[in-house]
Amino acid sequence: MAGRTGRWGAALAFGVVWWWAVLRLALAPDAGPVEGAVAAGGWGLSLLPVHCVPKGRAAGALAAGRWRGAWGWAAGRDRGALGDGPDPS
Repeated sequence: MAGRTGRWGAALAFGVVWWWAVLRLALAPDAGPVEGAVAAGGWGLSLLPVHCVPKGRAAGALAAGRWRGAWGWAAGRDRGALGDGPDPS
């Protein structure tokens, strides 16, 4: 329980600091690079794929080397990225 409380507390603290930076950038004429860095860093962290799972547990994941078959390319007959190149045989 203490770990969960600590994580929520840290998330709340980081959220407060991020909002402080964003509001200061928007409203204060003397906002500087520190506020910009905090705002950009927090926004960048929001882009992290935190809901990813390992490939072996992902629904519909293909094994290594199976993309060519999934895209309909025969083994050894790569026709380019779009499959519209000349036939190599």
